[in-house]
Amino acid sequence: MASIFSRIIAGEIPSVKIYEDDLCVVILDIAPMNKGHALVIPRECWPTVADCPASIFAHLMEVARKVDARLRDVLQADATNILINNGPAAGQEVPHLHIHVIPRFVQDGLRLPIIKKSYEKQEIESYGKRLVFKA
Repeated sequence: MASIFSRIIAGEIPSVKIYEDDLCVVILDIAPMNKGHALVIPRECWPTVADCPASIFAHLMEVARKVDARLRDVLQADATNILINNGPAAGQEVPHLHIHVIPRFVQDGLRLPIIKKSYEKQEIESYGKRLVFKA
């Protein structure tokens, strides 16, 4: 079954598009965290970052960078949050990779629900050693 984003891209579901090219579409989120909250969505459906070809992912990030600039220019955003909920455990609700670009304004009151945890130094060093990699 096609994801809601695939249906939006196909024109089956209306959306407010602010950008599109051969590889992706940018729409405004229908449940925005702030005015101008945009989603950069690849035309092809890849569930997560790991599934998406590197060249396409690089293009999506470049488009997100341009959306960031546009939000700062047009809406006078002071900053942005650029994030990906990459898999269900990370809060991804639609199994179609997408990048949130959320404009932020000084004193907008928006708080992302991130709870910082505390770990012992030895534990951080232990998993740090296991995570080391080379390009």
